[in-house]
Amino acid sequence: MSKSKYEKYLVRNPVRQGDRKGTGFTNPALSYLNNNLVPGCNIFLDYRWLVAMPEPNPLIPEHSHDFDEILLHIGSDPDNPEDLGGEIEVGVGGECLKFDTTSALYLPKGTEHGPFTWKKFTRPHLQMAIILGAGTVATARPGGRT
Repeated sequence: MSKSKYEKYLVRNPVRQGDRKGTGFTNPALSYLNNNLVPGCNIFLDYRWLVAMPEPNPLIPEHSHDFDEILLHIGSDPDNPEDLGGEIEVGVGGECLKFDTTSALYLPKGTEHGPFTWKKFTRPHLQMAIILGAGTVATARPGGRT
C-alpha cells in the first residue's frame, strides 16, 4: 500500500487513557484524535462502550471545560439506530435532561454538565466526547478526570 501525504491524519491505533474505577464500560477510554496522535490537531476525541449498567452510577460527575464540547450517545441496533439502548439523565447548567435515543449534545465552553446517571440499560451503546480546542488529555480533562 502506498503512503499518502494524508496518512499523518489517519489514526489507526487509539491511545488508551484514564483509569476510571468501576464496571459496565470499556476502561480506559479510547482516544482517536488529539494533538499527540495528529500534531497540530486541536480537537480531542475519545469514546467508551457502555456494555452494562455502569457502576459507579453516576459514571461522570458534574464538571465543565474551557472549550466547547460535543457529546454523542450512539445506539448499537442497526435495525433501530435511534434507540440508544439505555436511558440517561444528565444535568446541564442546573437543569435535568433525560434521553433514551441516539443523541448529540452541544455544551458551550464553561457550561456545567453532569452528573451522568444511567436510569436504564438494555443494550451496549457508545459515549463519545469531542472537545474543540483541547488538543490533549491534560487540557480536555484538567486534574486527571477520566
